[in-house]
Amino acid sequence: MAEAGSWYARWGKRTLDVVGASILLVLLAPVLAAAALILRAADGPGILFRQVRAGRGGSPFTLLKLRTMRPPAHAGEPDADRLTPLGRALRATALDEVPQLVNVLRGEMSLVGPRPLPVEYLPLYSAREATRLRSGRGWRGRPRRAAAMPFLGRSAWNGTRDTPRASRPLPTSGPSSALSSWCCAGRA
Repeated sequence: MAEAGSWYARWGKRTLDVVGASILLVLLAPVLAAAALILRAADGPGILFRQVRAGRGGSPFTLLKLRTMRPPAHAGEPDADRLTPLGRALRATALDEVPQLVNVLRGEMSLVGPRPLPVEYLPLYSAREATRLRSGRGWRGRPRRAAAMPFLGRSAWNGTRDTPRASRPLPTSGPSSALSSWCCAGRA
């Protein structure tokens, strides 16, 4: 693990993020363009989903994803009912997360690190969970099936896919917690 004042911590990780995200965006651009065109044709305008998430130090930033749900027909409509068939396919392949590479290029996220959670979770953090905010948010932080890249596989986080986001528990043990602890240890 890199020391907080090391060259890698100051410049190397950011350099790898920019180079990695740039290469991935170039390679995935045709797939992303095709997905965006199909999404536009199938579900109408509004290709991107934007949500405010907590970045390093809790500072808010706008996370980008491909839209996978339609707007709610009524208050309290479950997310599972709003998920479109195309959205289900995008999520199954994790192509909905490719626009987050733009967040990486902007410096709002990192390719590796704890996943940025919605800002509504900030008041719910324990002191230990708040250590997540010491490092940059990660594109590849959430545990997934044995996949080399996030767009190759997806699994439900903590078995709570159908639970409303605001009431989902924060990971306090297991791989996600271990990743958060590892990424944040020794950083001020």
